[in-house]
Amino acid sequence: MLSIIQLLPDHVANQIAAGEVVQRPASVVKELLENAIDAGASDIKLICKEAGKTLVQVIDNGKGMSVTDARMCFERHATSKIRKAEDLFDLHTKGFRGEALASIAAIAHVELKTRQDQEELGVHIVIEGGKFMAQEPSVLPKGTSFSVKNLFFNIPARRNFLKSDVVELRHIIDEFQRVALAHSNIHFTLYHNGSELFNLPQSNLRQRIVNVFAGKTNEKLVPIQETTEILSIQGFIGKPEFAKKNRGEQFFFVNDRFIKSGYLHHAVMSAYEGLLRDGSQPSYFLYLTVPTHTIDINIHPTKTEIKFDDEHALYAILRSATKHSLGQFNVAPILDFERDFNLDTPYSYQNKEAETPTIQVDSNFNPFQEEKRNIGGSSFGFKPKKEAQPHWESLYVGLKENFEQEETHFESEAVTSSLFSDNEVEKAPTSTYQIHKKYIVSPIKSGMLIIDQQRAHQRILYEQFLKNITIHQASSQQLLFPLTLYFSGNEMAILQELKQSLESTGFIFEAINPDSVVISGLPVTVAESEVAIVLEQLVSDLQDEIPESSFSQMDSMAKSMARSLAVKTGTYLTEKEQENMVNSLFACKENSVSPFNKPTFITLSVEDLDKKFSI
Repeated sequence: MLSIIQLLPDHVANQIAAGEVVQRPASVVKELLENAIDAGASDIKLICKEAGKTLVQVIDNGKGMSVTDARMCFERHATSKIRKAEDLFDLHTKGFRGEALASIAAIAHVELKTRQDQEELGVHIVIEGGKFMAQEPSVLPKGTSFSVKNLFFNIPARRNFLKSDVVELRHIIDEFQRVALAHSNIHFTLYHNGSELFNLPQSNLRQRIVNVFAGKTNEKLVPIQETTEILSIQGFIGKPEFAKKNRGEQFFFVNDRFIKSGYLHHAVMSAYEGLLRDGSQPSYFLYLTVPTHTIDINIHPTKTEIKFDDEHALYAILRSATKHSLGQFNVAPILDFERDFNLDTPYSYQNKEAETPTIQVDSNFNPFQEEKRNIGGSSFGFKPKKEAQPHWESLYVGLKENFEQEETHFESEAVTSSLFSDNEVEKAPTSTYQIHKKYIVSPIKSGMLIIDQQRAHQRILYEQFLKNITIHQASSQQLLFPLTLYFSGNEMAILQELKQSLESTGFIFEAINPDSVVISGLPVTVAESEVAIVLEQLVSDLQDEIPESSFSQMDSMAKSMARSLAVKTGTYLTEKEQENMVNSLFACKENSVSPFNKPTFITLSVEDLDKKFSI
């Protein structure tokens, strides 16, 4: 009988394993940056071309590698981080599996240049698709330069699945920011297509956060610090008034490693209970230090998930520490029932010295002296000047003497007549009804129409915005006071790209600064209080969904704005608003589905109702 199970060749196994470790250029960036940190570098440069599809290069001034190590590092499961299984629960480095470089070398053209400080010459290695092409000694500076070119060159299907340069660059920046925030003592620089995007010098933690996100970041940070036997917390949380709709600035670091944890995120959100607008997400940069033996990192290929020994204790400590920080810095209101506001000293009197009150005595006052009373006068002995009063008869001077008052007749019964006759005043039947503040029901000839108000409004706004962008410019309403909104550098780049399209919908930009925009005019359908929400949601949607063509970009923008501004489920609509929505929906070109391809209405015929009542 023939055997059907075969051992795969090494290059095929490496390509399969690379699918777990290397998903996109950002995965390569993460692995190379972490290797540079483990090498003890104090200055790291990241150079990318075409969002990492053509080149990802990391240059560091770390300790470098010997000739043997440089050749060995590309072998699978070859690592300098651990020696035995017990080391997995005492990790102090970023990497430990020894498969990242082997996976990267299997699907790209790799060039390694490295030299140790005590060596005169370094080594230059070239690998293409997992095959060694060249190895030679070379004169190099101390440290390591790792270049990854033509990613997925031998797996075209994987390369076709990559998104546009804008999206892939966003993922690279995300990974770069996570590593840079975890190590503020290292100088990081990021270049893309020859231009410098980030230059982050060595600094303290607060300054690193401000350098990464710019804008008014410094104003919204509230420090947090707590030390216990099982957990040490430090970092910053954001003030509630700066909360955003998207989750762009939430960072957990455990032992200087970025992680994602919905459980710990819920702990922070519960501490903000009652302080945030509905659907808003606060910013936080929390650095947790726990004993290495109480966590397990080896549960996910990207190492962004960690298993804790005692999650409940961490939840309680994190929640209470966040609440304490909000209260300590007067971010959350504090109720003091024993305080008497009447005893508070006014600010204007706080620095005043006490003065002895002066007493004035009237020596001529005699309480037993007889008062001289005069009729029409006063007790002080003088008479007020009497003004000449006109005689009452003068009021009737000039009137006709033969004036006769006409006799007035009053009806004995009250008349309650109407402007219209009874047959004319007949109340028009209501044509629409709202059910559970979610659906609009309208009777039709064959039965009834049930409309989802949120989806219907999304369709109406979507076609309206798309028409304004592509055909004619919408009208704007001028603001009395210009509105200033602050965004990060990446968000500002997207807004710059969308400026012309936004102006077509009715936005008027007075100024666009490197970290803020000044808006002096809004579309008629957008309220001033909704501007920040709409633009934040728009940037968040387009960061991961901007296709190549300009028309698709406009389409995505119209969808995002329609989703933000549409009436939500639970909103009460008057009869006129209901009728207007029904009429506007059926005036749309495609009224059966929302912009997100979900049905906007259903019809229920009389026959369907009869079937429901049939026995």
